[in-house]
Amino acid sequence: MAKRLSIKDIANHFNVAKSTVSFILNGKAKEKRISEELTNKILKFVDENSFEPNQIARSLSTGKTKMICLMVEKISDYFFSHVAFLLEELAYKNGYKIIFCSTENDTLKTKELLGIMRNRYVDGYIITPSLGIEAEIKELIQDDIPVVLFDRYFPDLPTDYVILDNYRGTYTAVNYLAKELCKEIGFITLISSQTQMEDRLKGYLRAIEEYGLNPTILQVPFGSDSISLAAMIRDFLIDHPQLEALVFATNYLALSGIKALNELKIVFPKDLLVIAFDDHEIFELYNPTVSAVAQPIDKMATQLFNILLDKLIHKEKISTLKQVVVSAELKLRTSTVRTILKG
Repeated sequence: MAKRLSIKDIANHFNVAKSTVSFILNGKAKEKRISEELTNKILKFVDENSFEPNQIARSLSTGKTKMICLMVEKISDYFFSHVAFLLEELAYKNGYKIIFCSTENDTLKTKELLGIMRNRYVDGYIITPSLGIEAEIKELIQDDIPVVLFDRYFPDLPTDYVILDNYRGTYTAVNYLAKELCKEIGFITLISSQTQMEDRLKGYLRAIEEYGLNPTILQVPFGSDSISLAAMIRDFLIDHPQLEALVFATNYLALSGIKALNELKIVFPKDLLVIAFDDHEIFELYNPTVSAVAQPIDKMATQLFNILLDKLIHKEKISTLKQVVVSAELKLRTSTVRTILKG
């Protein structure tokens, strides 16, 4: 493999100082009164030799790496992968690159990843935080490094964030089912103290209370595999045959729930109505199609990037907080068509 060309190599080739080469590569030739002839020679040499400056070396001279860290729970997840795709596109258009990493909602892993990213001198962070990393987020902010949280946040830690109105999203879904005269509405969610999951549960409970109904809730452990989830949901359905409707707190819970319904030969919407929180393209492929509380992914990604960009490029103060709550949309499909319910 050929030796990688360095700024020192270029400087030696032209018998100039390394700082002169650095100024030219960073577009400061005129500002530093470097001759146009020398500038053109060096740029031509760089182009012919496919020179790519070391990212960390560049960061030491400019203070910027043009790199953003996107840290999410699981990059393979439908929601997070779509957000990542849109953010990568926005970043590229603005001269930035994104480093992706998954935390698996593991606090120790998240802390380790944050340490690695700090050593890479990334310019800013977009983070779906796991519990217990408040101190690390606070330290980044104190060091004047932009951080935008999304999907969830820490109520006691002042930060920029973009989240969904999870409370209103679930409330709207249950409210719709109650208006469709469903008296027994079940809710399947995770055992979690994350803000988004707590808000979804609160939205369900509020709507149930307003209609004078009885809550019927299954909470499953976070990180359970699809087979285990389907088994737990199947047992829940067997124990509660009176249910007329189900609301799933995530799309992957809904996918496991549909598997459980099929195993029990419970047909939706004939036997009960179904709504999932978080839309998924596969919901439109099912027959019947599945109603969902949809997150406006495009809008959330744009908000996230714009907030970060205001800090990175427009020099907005880190202490100037932007806390955005985006409304969800209830997409009604055939899984909630009351007219084909049994007798």
